[in-house]
Amino acid sequence: MRLLPYRVCVRKTVANHGARKLGIHVWMCIALLALLATRATAAVHPVPLDKNTDAAKCLECHEDKAKGKSVHSAMKTGCMSCHEIRVNKDVTRVKLITATPNALCVTCHADKKAADIKGTVHPPAVRDCLTCHDPHVSDNKNQLLKPLSGGEKENLCLSCHQTGLNVPEKGSRHVALDMGCDTCHVTHKTGAEPTAENHFHLTKSAPSLCLDCHDAKDADLQKAHQNQPFATANCLQCHDPHQSASPKLMAKFLHVPFQGNGCDTCHAPAKDGKVVLTQTDSKALCLTCHEDKAKLIDTAKVPHPGAMGDCTDCHNPHASNQPGLPKTDAVTICLGCHSDINDLLKKPVHHQPAFVQGCSTCHTPHGGDNDHLLRAKGNALCLECHGPDSAAQSVPGENLLTIFNGAVKLPGDYYKKNKVPVLPLRFGLGHPVEYHPVSDVLDPTDQSKVKTPLSCLSCHQAHASAQPDLLVNDQANNMAFCDNCHKNRLDMKQTTSPQK
Repeated sequence: MRLLPYRVCVRKTVANHGARKLGIHVWMCIALLALLATRATAAVHPVPLDKNTDAAKCLECHEDKAKGKSVHSAMKTGCMSCHEIRVNKDVTRVKLITATPNALCVTCHADKKAADIKGTVHPPAVRDCLTCHDPHVSDNKNQLLKPLSGGEKENLCLSCHQTGLNVPEKGSRHVALDMGCDTCHVTHKTGAEPTAENHFHLTKSAPSLCLDCHDAKDADLQKAHQNQPFATANCLQCHDPHQSASPKLMAKFLHVPFQGNGCDTCHAPAKDGKVVLTQTDSKALCLTCHEDKAKLIDTAKVPHPGAMGDCTDCHNPHASNQPGLPKTDAVTICLGCHSDINDLLKKPVHHQPAFVQGCSTCHTPHGGDNDHLLRAKGNALCLECHGPDSAAQSVPGENLLTIFNGAVKLPGDYYKKNKVPVLPLRFGLGHPVEYHPVSDVLDPTDQSKVKTPLSCLSCHQAHASAQPDLLVNDQANNMAFCDNCHKNRLDMKQTTSPQK
């Protein structure tokens, strides 16, 4: 096959077919190069072979592939169960029988096929099994490249994870890390139910997992918990299972009474093995300090039904790894009730605040003055982050930023890390192209009337989409989308009302 130099190809393409075909030509070239690169991975075999050569011949040179502590069971079926020999003009190449190693592995290990698994799949298992496994033989069980214990250089998990490696001087580290990551984790374990056991690939859920090592009847452990019953509590609500900046693996954010060893503020001595509160119920207890929240809930123009129950329905009264002490995390805690939003997780493109930072970035969790508990009305909500006048304030002494007049705190690198787009708007114009309006277009003959209703939600979805840019109805970002409003491409000023 004779390949012309790329620049010659471009000139010929433009001369013969015009510039409009050039883009197609470029993609064809890229596809061809990718194909050639794929073929190149099957290097020329140093010894000529017949295409029907059997495994015994292979092992004359590759004897090491069949001897070791842990030999892949596929070796018993013969080398040709995974490889094939191709001979072309006296050139021998040996390649896999599938396009990728991952595709080959799932022909036998179908239960590990990521596309068919519901729930959280360990990321390396989605891309390439050979990230963790040797396909032939290993000194470790399950053909792992390294053991799951030891230091940074020895531990396979620490090739990607930094768990336990950078503990602050006054912090703490779980000794279970030295026993090996598989003491608590099964890397391929997953399930459709959004439990911690499935999400973090645990051998079992807390507290059962913790009680495998920690005896709930131990006197020192009981004393540390103020003789309160803890054997049925979720240990992970207060403790980080790996490492912490605080002693005793305490979670990052602590409730003030709990942090100050003031357990008797909320708890009376346990009775008959049960927790006893100093107030009649948990909500009454919370309101002794958080009366302002009760007032907000009672007087909100738009109440949040979820905030009218017990505070502990959403909050952990002791500790959490996130501000506000949510029982799970700032997203999952809301999705437990808002199943319609949870269903949007199935879409591939997510709005970062909605599914990473937390729902309370845009919504007030206890009650508010705006529809849907939004922190601002209309475009003001979106432009708080994406507008040219957005000005997140730094928190003195902390690596934090605040928006919405200090009501919402964000990490100090939030805008840079998430590449938050700031729109070049001027006088309400400038997105997605110069002079395009982003809010209601008034009637030029009567400025008291709206000619074309318009807002951020006319074009964008707030939570998720099947396409980039979060466009409404999961549409792609192209001229066909613009045609929803601009019916005449020869006169783009002619518009119809966009969808709300």
